[in-house]
Amino acid sequence: MDIELRTVKANGITLAYRAWGPEQAPPVLLLHCRGADGADWAPVAGRLGAGPRRVYAPDLRGHGRSEWPGTEPGAGADVYAYATMRDDIRAFLAALGIDRVDVVGHSLGGAVAYLLAQTEPDVVRRLVLEDVPAPIPLDPPRPRAERPDGELPFDWAMVRATDEQRNAPDPVWWDHMGRITMPTLLIGGGPTSLIPQEQISALAGLIPDARLVTIDAGHLVHETRPAEFLAAVEAFLDAEGVVTRSSAARTPS
Repeated sequence: MDIELRTVKANGITLAYRAWGPEQAPPVLLLHCRGADGADWAPVAGRLGAGPRRVYAPDLRGHGRSEWPGTEPGAGADVYAYATMRDDIRAFLAALGIDRVDVVGHSLGGAVAYLLAQTEPDVVRRLVLEDVPAPIPLDPPRPRAERPDGELPFDWAMVRATDEQRNAPDPVWWDHMGRITMPTLLIGGGPTSLIPQEQISALAGLIPDARLVTIDAGHLVHETRPAEFLAAVEAFLDAEGVVTRSSAARTPS
């Protein structure tokens, strides 16, 4: 198992990532939720990597060991735009020589994943969205969060920027769900999740080739019920065979 923390330059910043599985195996990309990092996927990444698959779990910008551009003087909220995170991931894949990939995204990572799928349908072979709400404005809006004391494993500017986008999502995100043409699996966390499950159903209704399963685990499905999560994801990824790489992986450090 390969869990060495590595780094790569992508979209003008340094992204940290972890990898599991044989380098030449079909690739899978795991995108974590807000406030976590790539290590959040460790309970399931090893099993996915034994598929065999090559599993990549980057830290999104402003998280973990990736760069925190919101700390730079004069940085605006746009440094944490969902679309910017999407562009990071597209550049990340290009830097590693990955032309086509299965993508699994949780919560914030799922929003980044569906934006990637909307704009790069030839890159995303299959898409898994774990407890990801539809881009519906919050009513009432989420109030301005107060920073807790002490050091944080993420940039607080990222929290405020993503809260603003959660309160008022870009309407284009909703309008372009029909562009997600690859097979898509949505996994809802059930009634104990903090995400209204009707929003996940609404999202499933917008994506042409979507299927929805519910695992009653709350918002952290892959952590709380890893065996059931893996069973659903592996069956979905293997349903029509697995993708093969069209270029060899590079592993910058």
